[in-house]
Amino acid sequence: MDNSYTPPPVSSTLKRVHWDHIFEDLEGQLAAEWEAERAVLDGESERLRISRLDLRTRLRKLQVRERAVILRLSDGARRSVRLRAVGADWLATQSAESAATLIVPLAAVTSMETDHGSLLEALEDSTMPPDTLRERMTLGFVLRDLGRRRISLRIALRDGEILHGTIDRAGVDHLDLAVHDAGEARRAAAVRAFRMVPFDALVWLQPGSAVM
Repeated sequence: MDNSYTPPPVSSTLKRVHWDHIFEDLEGQLAAEWEAERAVLDGESERLRISRLDLRTRLRKLQVRERAVILRLSDGARRSVRLRAVGADWLATQSAESAATLIVPLAAVTSMETDHGSLLEALEDSTMPPDTLRERMTLGFVLRDLGRRRISLRIALRDGEILHGTIDRAGVDHLDLAVHDAGEARRAAAVRAFRMVPFDALVWLQPGSAVM
């Protein structure tokens, strides 16, 4: 007597359904691996792009969008401003409380505070217009022009001193300042002292009007 068991035949339809499930699982796994690989590549590409961003580019984006920024300066001061111009190594800023413009050397800025959305906007991969001539001007160029125009200035130094005067001349890394009272013209009788001031000692400069 033959007691061996013979399984019933599996229909071709069931075999096809079985293999369809296997292939669907494999396709799902492959798609997931591709997506993971693409995410890694996109992440690496983004990190590489951000690693090439310089500070001026991000500041220009904040300027174009007129975002509020709190500047923390080397003399310990905090100033809430909007950026009006970004030069080669300086900023022109305007505060909410005053229409007066401050020229701030980038070297005098210890950090900049803004909201998280603006911080992320400054990282965006958006096309910026090329630098204008103004944005390529150095601090020395700007200060020489202020001296040529006989613009009186209020100047803050890193040690906390505030000076008033007129720039007689500006070199590559320093300026000569004729010190006189605010509102006075730069006349020999009004000048109380002459100072050579390194650019590294400047925290900000506030131009006044030309005094003749």
